[in-house]
Amino acid sequence: MKQVVQNYKSGELAVLDVPVPGCKPGGVLVRSAYSLISTGTELMKVSEAGMSMLGKARSRPDQVAKVMQSVATNGVPATYRKVMGKLDSYTPLGYSLCGVVEQVGAGIDEVKVGDLVACAGNEHALHAELNWVPKNLFTPVPDGLAPRHAAFGTVGSIALQGVRQGEPQLGEVALVIGLGLIGQLVVQLLAASGVRVVGADPDPVRCELAERLGAAACGDPSSAAVETAVAELTGGHGVDQVYLAAGGGSNQPVELAARLCRDRGRVVDIGKCRLDLPWNAYYEKELDVRFSRSYGPGRYDPEYELEGRDYPIGYVRWTERRNLACFLDLLARGRVDVEPLVSHVSDFDDAVETYQRLKDGELKAVAVLFRYPGQKAEAPAPVLEVPAVNVRRGPARAVTAPVRLAFVGAGNYATSMLLPLLAQRDGVELSTVVTTTALSGANAQKKFGFAGATTDLDAVLGDKSIDAVFVVTRHSSHAELTRQALLAGKTVFVEKPLALSEDELAGVLAAVEESGNDRLQVGFNRRFAPLLTEAKQRFGTRSGPAHLRYLVNAGQLQHGSWYLRQGTEGTRFEGEGGHFVDTASWLLGADPVSVYAVASSGNEDLQIVLRYPDGSTATISYVTSGAPGFPKETLDLLADGKVLKLDDFVRASVYHRKRWVSSRLPKARDKGQNAELAAFIKAVRTGGPMPVPLESLVATTAATLAVRTALAGGAPVTLARP
Repeated sequence: MKQVVQNYKSGELAVLDVPVPGCKPGGVLVRSAYSLISTGTELMKVSEAGMSMLGKARSRPDQVAKVMQSVATNGVPATYRKVMGKLDSYTPLGYSLCGVVEQVGAGIDEVKVGDLVACAGNEHALHAELNWVPKNLFTPVPDGLAPRHAAFGTVGSIALQGVRQGEPQLGEVALVIGLGLIGQLVVQLLAASGVRVVGADPDPVRCELAERLGAAACGDPSSAAVETAVAELTGGHGVDQVYLAAGGGSNQPVELAARLCRDRGRVVDIGKCRLDLPWNAYYEKELDVRFSRSYGPGRYDPEYELEGRDYPIGYVRWTERRNLACFLDLLARGRVDVEPLVSHVSDFDDAVETYQRLKDGELKAVAVLFRYPGQKAEAPAPVLEVPAVNVRRGPARAVTAPVRLAFVGAGNYATSMLLPLLAQRDGVELSTVVTTTALSGANAQKKFGFAGATTDLDAVLGDKSIDAVFVVTRHSSHAELTRQALLAGKTVFVEKPLALSEDELAGVLAAVEESGNDRLQVGFNRRFAPLLTEAKQRFGTRSGPAHLRYLVNAGQLQHGSWYLRQGTEGTRFEGEGGHFVDTASWLLGADPVSVYAVASSGNEDLQIVLRYPDGSTATISYVTSGAPGFPKETLDLLADGKVLKLDDFVRASVYHRKRWVSSRLPKARDKGQNAELAAFIKAVRTGGPMPVPLESLVATTAATLAVRTALAGGAPVTLARP
């Protein structure tokens, strides 16, 4: 088999043919799929190997001290032979990989041949085609997690252990100094824990990346940007924790930590930077300096790592193996995203060239992966283009007489929810109802007072006296009817969904561009619910990323429901999922940038993770198998030490210093339809802006449609905008 090695004396890097390791008891033999280059630790080792002997000595004073002790004990000749023999030999590289179990040793029963595992250890997870890995240094990869992402397991565990040492709490503020691979992961882990993060790094590209992955603000440590951000986020008190993820010989990181940390704050050293602590600064604030030892308890303990003796969970909750499993779980659930960190994927045979390019600075990277023989080049992450809204917006005319409405469709939702609210509204005239059968139109005319009923859509679209058209038909007809009404110059209210495919959505926008008419509203009513709007107002603005959890207890459909006709009417989530995406985006104040989804086999239960530009996430659990007596919709929003909780549009609470509980407990749930219709009618009457920008309607529809792509591909879908 082949393995990457280095001669520390000469600095030579090579891919050697070496014997296949045996599969000993207490471990497994793993064939590598992907291994990760640690661009910090490994490159430092590679760079040191290229130094002169004096340079090596200066860079490793700890080893020089050992040599001097050996000289005192064994004499110069013996020590020289020992040191030269050690230097002039090949040493391995690598410590984080993902691969497939090829052979199982005695005493191992949690995995079998063919299982995908993540492996750790600088003696067992090497850049090699095959590795023997002991029990406590591997863990199974969760279903659906890509091997290239699972290869980050060890480095992720290092970051995770560092965060655990900082003991972050919800609502705190942290400073991460050094935004390399470890620093980027620390930022995401802290953001996922409800901590607002400021990053410091001289590289503007890394700063931008960290902000995209959840940091509130980042900047050069020598500039005023970092101190300003800390002051704003902490009210001038200083951060609760500082994470030193930087390397090098500068003492700037520990000095910056002392300056920006609050009184009795915590400073955690994860990287390998200079640590000449300024005594007065650390003493006066009584700062708690902590060290994070690699990937957790068990590291450097041969009984744990080699003999497989675990620590009791009651005494040691997070060992290095449990940290490894925890980080993989966070990856699988979309809480941490490592794909943006992958700067380059290199074939394993090109390892020497890749290291040289990294060392020379030709390849600037946060993370680099080796792809091993037999692994197909993974397709790039799927991208769904969000259509651009191109329209020459002119002033919309105001309506002086009552707003005259036409309805296309008079089904259950129209007759039970929308029409009863419109029929009793002043300043509204129900002009014409269009149905496919004459009797349903006659019934709607009689019940709600329409002036006329017809089966001729063209007659309604050509009637210049009609100001707005409601499209309330089967899902499969929404996009085409909306397109026709827009081309006819009508203001349109279409019930969700706007479209069932990307082509249908593009067709609607083509009609907008052709006609110059963007007067469109989709029936996303939750954002208009009085209880939720009041709760959002009381929650207030936020400065850091938010985390939203939305549980939809959708329940089972009755036999024969047209919702089950997925071939023509789309999936159930495509039909109503826009409600929940729109609500999440409205609460978070942005449109999603990626969508990830998984489904349990045999039913339509979905877990959907939306990621937003500022690092916020929204998880929508769309469940059909829940108890029918449980509330349909419950929502929790957490950010900046505050929590908003909604219980099925009957009760809402905001927790922050002083807890607020809604005083209004309406007799019936108000999901916002009345307020939504009022806003729509006002826009038609005054010619003012539509209640929801068209760009937001398009983004919500695109995100809803992306769920199907995410389910098919098993990977997050990026929502790209022009």
